[in-house]
Amino acid sequence: MALEQRLNLKQTLQLRMTPQLRQAIKILQVSRAELETMISEELCQNPTLEEFDPEAVAEEAELRTGDPVKSETEPVEVSDDKPQTEALDLNEVDWQDYLDRFGHEFHGSIGTGSDRDDNRISFIENTAASRDDLVSSLEDQLHLIAMSDDERRVAEIIIHNLDENGYLACTPEEIAFMANCSLELVADAREIVQELEPPGVGSLDLRECLLVQLRLIGYEPDDYVVQIVDRHLGDLESRRYEKIAKALGTTVDEVLECHRIIQGLEPKPGRNFDDGSTRYIVPDVYIQRVGDDFQVILNDEGLPSLRINETYRRMLENGADGDETRGYLQEKLRSAQWLIRSIHQRQRTLYKVTKSIVEHQREFLLHGVEYLKPMVLKDIANDIGMHESTVSRATANKYVHTPQGIFELKYFFTSSIRSADGGSVSSESVKQKIQQIIAREDPAKPFSDQYIADVLAKENIDIARRTVAKYRELLGILPSSKRKRMAART
Repeated sequence: MALEQRLNLKQTLQLRMTPQLRQAIKILQVSRAELETMISEELCQNPTLEEFDPEAVAEEAELRTGDPVKSETEPVEVSDDKPQTEALDLNEVDWQDYLDRFGHEFHGSIGTGSDRDDNRISFIENTAASRDDLVSSLEDQLHLIAMSDDERRVAEIIIHNLDENGYLACTPEEIAFMANCSLELVADAREIVQELEPPGVGSLDLRECLLVQLRLIGYEPDDYVVQIVDRHLGDLESRRYEKIAKALGTTVDEVLECHRIIQGLEPKPGRNFDDGSTRYIVPDVYIQRVGDDFQVILNDEGLPSLRINETYRRMLENGADGDETRGYLQEKLRSAQWLIRSIHQRQRTLYKVTKSIVEHQREFLLHGVEYLKPMVLKDIANDIGMHESTVSRATANKYVHTPQGIFELKYFFTSSIRSADGGSVSSESVKQKIQQIIAREDPAKPFSDQYIADVLAKENIDIARRTVAKYRELLGILPSSKRKRMAART
């Protein structure tokens, strides 16, 4: 067979993700805080993009022309407007007057005159009270213990890799890799951390955590309580006292006494500490009731109004000096215009999605969770003429303020459960009903999952016992047997 070279033409169609399209998709799905960070970074990196105050621009134009100027309501619609006002000369600014009027807005400013006390009170009132976090508490204790420099270095790495419950969030091998040390040194450092307050932090699992606490109390390895934690923790959780007593060669009363000791230990040593940060939720959208209708209002507060810098626009129109300069300005100008359009598109998509949710969930907005209808992404996508993936991105990390409270937009998309009359109900409304049924029970005689399923069946909600158990666990509610034992102890 002879080899030969040939030149063939083949026509194909491909969909390529341009950097601008990737940016638009990212802007659509990021949270409000992340969007503000992205805008701040672009303002620092792109000289052709600038922030402005629409009201100030309108007032200045009105003073210059004598005619009222309508202010922009959309923060991005002025992106392609022709010349606005010229930048003020910094030498003309009365800095003393500026500081007198706005100096109190700077962090740490003392203020002058009679406003000092008021500013200080306002500053204190708006400062969240802090609690000791776990890492700081452990580090403070670590400084009081004599140890080698290597042990201290590894112990600090361990402390910074604890989860919110005080357990080690990675393996000892990973700690050894991060510290570039041996496993023996990690074991020694971990033993030091476990003896700090609260005892048991830095453990790998519940068994080790409880064993550390028992050892620090003074129990020996051959004590029954230590043996139960070491080898029979699963049987103890299931209340198999007779089996444990038989395995240890002791009485059931002795096992019950050991159980009471174990109940006095802390299974999550880090849960009484705060992480030191206060988290706030800023709604992206507001749904307000006006008469018999609901109005959707986008929360634009905090999002800067953006436009193209007029100086650089003129430079490009008049022909910038040099191909390199012109190419740089064209690239930055396109980036700024695309960012402004992407933000505008994000707000418009978010408005459409929320408006459609209002139409689908009107009963929920009027009466509460029990009236939440089952809904999927496809329902909203078909209503507004967009793809399901676009709706998914538009609702990701977004919150809405409604007459029933603040909810994540994803909250409204729930699975459906078929009712006995052939209709369907939302899984969230079923969870709400389960929670209400359990809230009405006698603590001494709690309802079983089967009983709850029977009660729901009387309300035309056909649901299996195992589904009730699943929803109960998602709500963080214990089984009836454990609820009864807790009521007996209290």
